[in-house]
Amino acid sequence: MKTVLIANRGEIARRVIRTCCQLGIRTVAVYSEADASMPYVHEADKAALIGLAPVSQSYLNIDAIIKAAKEHKADAIHPGYGLLSENAGFARRCQEEGIIFIGPDAAVMEEMGDKIRARKKMTDAGVPVVPGYNGNIPTVEDACKIAGEIGYPVMLKASAGGGGIGMQICYTDEDIAKAFLSAKSRAKAYFGNDDMFIEKYIENPHHIEVQIAGDVHGTIVHLYERECSIQRRHQKVIEESPSPFLDAAVRLSICSAGIKAAQAVNYTGVGTVEFIMNGDKEYFFLEMNTRLQVEHPVTEGITGIDLVALQLAIAEGKALPFSQEEIAAWGHAMELRIYAEDPVTFMPSPGKVTDYRVPQGAGIRVDDAIKAGITITPFYDPMIGKLIVTGETREDVINRASAAVKEYKVEGIKTNLSMLGNVLENQKFRDGIYTTRFVEEMKNRSNA
Repeated sequence: MKTVLIANRGEIARRVIRTCCQLGIRTVAVYSEADASMPYVHEADKAALIGLAPVSQSYLNIDAIIKAAKEHKADAIHPGYGLLSENAGFARRCQEEGIIFIGPDAAVMEEMGDKIRARKKMTDAGVPVVPGYNGNIPTVEDACKIAGEIGYPVMLKASAGGGGIGMQICYTDEDIAKAFLSAKSRAKAYFGNDDMFIEKYIENPHHIEVQIAGDVHGTIVHLYERECSIQRRHQKVIEESPSPFLDAAVRLSICSAGIKAAQAVNYTGVGTVEFIMNGDKEYFFLEMNTRLQVEHPVTEGITGIDLVALQLAIAEGKALPFSQEEIAAWGHAMELRIYAEDPVTFMPSPGKVTDYRVPQGAGIRVDDAIKAGITITPFYDPMIGKLIVTGETREDVINRASAAVKEYKVEGIKTNLSMLGNVLENQKFRDGIYTTRFVEEMKNRSNA
């Protein structure tokens, strides 16, 4: 593998470029007209303009990306996360064109990308799944009938969904009647698939995910868990490892379940098995992400393993360089996502960045997308960077992160830095007593 094209943008493109550079691999960046001045475009060895600002005309334009890969003689394509990273059609197209797709087989992506099929697969494999209905629900009447059988509250979900899109908590038949058609419509618009299913809603849950890796020789390992319960609008904001909620026995159990889930689909590459956990520490399969996660630096922080380098090695057909027993975790790691958004309403805040300074020091890492003078456009996800903090203990990390957030300066636009600082100073968070409702409850308390 001599040349890798990165079919993504911003922070993750810079992240992949960094590892490829360390490995002596040439990189090709792709960019839209709106991203011409972004740092990643100029940090790659080569760059190719692939279209206009809207993602449908650039970063989702498979023909344009394949053309750029061929013109620059790329051996492989790294899809990053989001965009085309879990698009089975794109993975197949790469294979047809003789280009290595850095990720799992298209068939695995299809099976795990359809949440109804994934639930059935995990049930057959003996992995606990949330009680629910493993089939498409065509009408409101069917949805109400099934919800009554499962028992309210329930979660109405899009089979092809992600990022909280097409999800709705329902407590009554009236809630389902109000939410069903709009959820189907959003799912169709975002994913091209309006199939819906229903799960029992786990109230005040923890969102725990297990990092897994599998090679083409059949070896699959876990790289421990990440706690991802600090969320807003069903999207993660702070992730950490180890989870302050798990004891050693539950950690071993859930990580083993992650391996079992990956083995059920003969997984190759780096991926994540996500679980929802109730207050009694019972966990249930939520979904499998067949790609690199935004929060992968958390795992890198506790294991010292470069997950992008691992992806590249697996894609080349190499065996995993370690056994499960050789993967050790040290200390604590935490990631805070920095968004160009209003810290109160969480609405995106595009505009020109007039000043930009990031924190530095021991245990501080910043993976970012921007620099001073860059204009944040409304065309893409508003995440502009990630603050990753490591230390010997969770208390060390929180204190270090709190100081780093105060040092982090982004002028000219609104960001969520103040909200992140409030979370870090909250005593319940510091005590590790929080669930996925934490941000909502903190916001309600501040408005009271």
